[in-house]
Amino acid sequence: MTQEGSDLDGLVRMRIRALRAAHSWSLDDLAARCHLSPSTLSRIETGHRRIALDQLTVIARALGTSLDQLVETDADDVVMNPTRDLARGLTQWAMRGDPGVTVARIRLTAPPPEGPSALKAHPGREWFTVLSGTALLVLGERRLRVEEGQAAEFTTMLPHALGAVGGPAEVLGIFDRDGRRSHLRERG
Repeated sequence: MTQEGSDLDGLVRMRIRALRAAHSWSLDDLAARCHLSPSTLSRIETGHRRIALDQLTVIARALGTSLDQLVETDADDVVMNPTRDLARGLTQWAMRGDPGVTVARIRLTAPPPEGPSALKAHPGREWFTVLSGTALLVLGERRLRVEEGQAAEFTTMLPHALGAVGGPAEVLGIFDRDGRRSHLRERG
């Protein structure tokens, strides 16, 4: 696989321009944030000026990224293969950018467990979206129906559980280390 603009210098220049555009900033806006002149930034973006390391550092900081992310060239694992546990209806992908985060596709076939002892609580936050069917999210005493196409995000310090309503449901969830340990390994 070849990457268009594969030389590092050109790649960094494209990233600077793309990040500036994503923030909807003009050259003047970025220049004010990184204490460089707009003409210097323009020449950097267009390749008419070499990028000094000290300039690259302040530009990265102003754009809200790190120097490492700005110069990263590893594109070998753009497509990730999931691990599947068919018996549990679980498919999961580990996120490369943050090894503590897991994305999991989960097939829910039963309602959430009943009773306070069945609810989990742990540090962090969780997010999920319902791909098909209807899920029931139990947060403490609250029972929330989350329909297909809807999403939920909540603090996991609240005792919680998730199940299906009226038939199977599939959800796509994002879990941190604590959520993965609590929900994906013990799910059954």
